[in-house]
Amino acid sequence: MDEGPDPQRPLLRPAPVPRPTPCLSGSEGSLPGARGWPGGAMAHLHYKYSLLSSAAEEYHKRPLPLQLDYAPLGVFAVLEVQRELQRPWTPMSCLRRPKVYSFIFGLTVIFLIMASYVLSSERKGLLLTPSPYHADSSLNLGTLPFNFSSNKDHGHITQVLHQILSKVEFSPRKLPDLRMLVHSEPHMFSVIPRHFLPDVKNPCWYEQLSGNVSADPYRRNLYSLYSRQSRATFQYLRSSFRKHLLFRDGKFFRIRCLPYFYIIGQPKCGTTDLYDRLRLHPDVRVTALKEPHWWTRKRFGIIRPSDGLHARYPVEDYLDLFDLPAHQIQDRLLANSSGSSNQANIIIGEASASTMWDNNAWAYFCDNATEGEPPFLIQDFIHALQPEARFIAILRDPVERLYSDYLYFGMANKSSEDFHEKVWESVQLFDACLQDFSMRACVYNSSLNNAMSSHLLSHSVHSFSALHSS
Repeated sequence: MDEGPDPQRPLLRPAPVPRPTPCLSGSEGSLPGARGWPGGAMAHLHYKYSLLSSAAEEYHKRPLPLQLDYAPLGVFAVLEVQRELQRPWTPMSCLRRPKVYSFIFGLTVIFLIMASYVLSSERKGLLLTPSPYHADSSLNLGTLPFNFSSNKDHGHITQVLHQILSKVEFSPRKLPDLRMLVHSEPHMFSVIPRHFLPDVKNPCWYEQLSGNVSADPYRRNLYSLYSRQSRATFQYLRSSFRKHLLFRDGKFFRIRCLPYFYIIGQPKCGTTDLYDRLRLHPDVRVTALKEPHWWTRKRFGIIRPSDGLHARYPVEDYLDLFDLPAHQIQDRLLANSSGSSNQANIIIGEASASTMWDNNAWAYFCDNATEGEPPFLIQDFIHALQPEARFIAILRDPVERLYSDYLYFGMANKSSEDFHEKVWESVQLFDACLQDFSMRACVYNSSLNNAMSSHLLSHSVHSFSALHSS
């Protein structure tokens, strides 16, 4: 512990040494005998001189012997005199190599970010497979009897809206025949049975397992390969898959389940909040991936609405998402058979909001004629496979929902004026289509949706029509 200088101990003072008389300029140290130290003695560990003669330079290279005041000791201390030539200051002297490298690295990162942003917005022009979510360059908008109006006063807008409402007719839609649905998706109907386990509330069934039982059943699952949210779940399923196999009559069986309920939207209406609250219930199970989008996109090979076609996700990949809650249902079911009081009342849900309104994939596989409409909708397949399925739809004030959708999904330069401009153009396009075609023909016409300046209004119109299509 430092208790300060001892007044009885002598201080170090440089021994008197003959000195030359060079010219010195600019010192940061103090010579022996400077003021501020007792007895005029002072020792600095760092001197900086500009020496103008070689003789003085040689002198200062030598060590300076020290002696103690009052009593000589057999100990010598050496003070090194460090010389540093003073460089003239220039504006570039403040820039050092590390700073220059950091500046160049920062510019490179900014350039890459800006380049990725530009390329992502222009990627639609590089697609090998065209997407029905983008406008077709061959589309001739002149076939529609409309002209954009610059008149945006309240009276004119109200008049156009009244014209649209006057043409809305909610006639019952003819449901497709079951044989048509089976013919269009034979594999899906061969995997999912028409009847489910009677003692389970959730739609589940047992599927015979063929092939090598020890092989990884999820090695080809596209959700496992491309969805980061599901990787941890699939890793756990791999380790626990074999112990959940049921062995009967020399054969292995695995339990399969579909969702009991679907949260189908609308977007920006609180579906995520409801999803998080329902999963807190002890008998409700949901997938790690909130929105699989299998019914509307993945089974057609649509990964993102802005991209073209990719590999189609088979129905087995979709069913794998529910294996973890299916195993819990099986555990309760087997416990009941052994006399336990636990009931197999677990239900499974998923929350793909696109299930309510997205039927744009039909343009890939059917004729997209302006006067036509899809031969069947997504809802037709779910109803054919799960007549007792539950659907949860959340609605919101349409203007607030539309503006929230615009703020969340829109590109840069967002403003209330830009929002008004986009919606007004979309309303005029939709009104022009209704001059000659039916409501459903305009709603499900992909070319018209692509011609709109935004998909905001088309989402609302699709949902509005879907509510009256069943």
